[in-house]
Parts: sequence; C-alpha cells; structure tokens
Amino acid sequence: MTTNTTIGSNGTTVSQTLLDTMNGTSSSSTSTTSSKTGAQSASDLQNTFLTLLVTQMKNQDPTNPADSSQMTSQLAQINTVTGIGQLNTSLSSLATQLSAGQSTQAALLIGSTVLATGSDVTVTKGASSSFGVQLANDVSDLNINVKNKAGEIVNTIKLGAQSAGVVPVNGWTPVDSKGNTLADGTYTISATGTINGQAATAPTLAASQVQSVVQQTDGTPGLKLANGKTVALTGVASIL
Repeated sequence: MTTNTTIGSNGTTVSQTLLDTMNGTSSSSTSTTSSKTGAQSASDLQNTFLTLLVTQMKNQDPTNPADSSQMTSQLAQINTVTGIGQLNTSLSSLATQLSAGQSTQAALLIGSTVLATGSDVTVTKGASSSFGVQLANDVSDLNINVKNKAGEIVNTIKLGAQSAGVVPVNGWTPVDSKGNTLADGTYTISATGTINGQAATAPTLAASQVQSVVQQTDGTPGLKLANGKTVALTGVASIL
C-alpha cells in the first residue's frame, strides 16, 4: 500500500516511494521490485532528488528553513555517482577501440617471423631457425646450451657479455662441439649466465611464423604460430 507524507502547512503531499528513494529505505515489496528491475540510475535519482528539494523549499517553515549545506552535499554525492557512471562508459568504449586497434596491428603480422617464448630450434640441411634470449639484467657471460632429443648437450654457444633486453641469434651454423654438422631435426636450447658474480638462467626465445590471428579467452587478439603455439601481442619479443 502506498502512503503519502505531508510537507509544509498548506498540505502538500509527497509520495512515500519518493521519500524512501532519497532516504535509502524501502518496504519489502519495493525491495522485491528493485531486485527484478535493477537499481535506479544516477540520472533518475538526481531528478528525484531535485523534485523533492524543490517541493521541500516551497513548503518549508520560514522560521525553521532546511539546511542548505546538507542538500548541497547530497546533490554533490549524486553528481559524483553520475560522473563515475559516465567515466565507466567512456573507459568501456576506449577499451573496445583499443581492442579493435590491436586486432588490426596483429593482422599486419600474418606471414612474419617473430621471436616469442620457446626453446625449440629446427635444423634443416645445415641451417638452423633463429632463436634468442630475453635478459632482465646485464650478464657477463651468456651461454646457450643446445640439446638433442636425448637431452644431451651437443654444443654450447658462447655469446660473452650481453646487455639486458632481447639477444637474437640469427644465422648460427648448426654444428656440435667438435665442429660436425648437426643432423636435421628439432633441438632444444637453454640459457645461462652470470649476474653480479651469481649464476643465473634466462628465458629463451624461438622463431616461428605467424599464421593467423585468433581471439583469446580474455577477448584480446592472439597470434597463432606455425609451431602450434598462440601468443599475445605482448609476448612477441622481436619481429625478424
């Protein structure tokens, strides 16, 4: 049942629903309806508040006027909620535009060879695929160990001192430690070095061609590589 509240001496009435909205209270029936229809928007709440404010000012007791600072504070709070809602809408729109832009950038990489996290190196007819190392710090002696399928180290590539960043290795002649040409196949690499006198390891990078662009579970574009892996745009360390 809806009840009305009288404001002022001339008998002007205001809906109890209106008052409940501004006071943050509601009956059980109102709560049930709200859960079904969703919360009132900040814009509607602002309009409701202004309606109540004008009604109250028209009917207030001249000898005991309403506290204007309280009304101003409440209105400021409503404006803040409205601003946050508009900001969220703007950020959502910006995120959509950025995602579309990333997809366009990703499409431009189709057919390109990139370095991404991986440890496989392919040897074919005396030539090897490119690879590299991602260094977070400077190292004094970077070494890359090349292992066969049995896990045996067949050669160690000594790259010496290297600065932090991506260290690509292109055009390496695939030979073992005795200088013999490695048989065709897939080999794995691992990287070690020394940082401030302490032994350390570093993530390796493998080269592969970008075949297509796919959408990842988080909605961002991913690059489908020829080696069967999918990497994000941020996972590309270098474009060869």
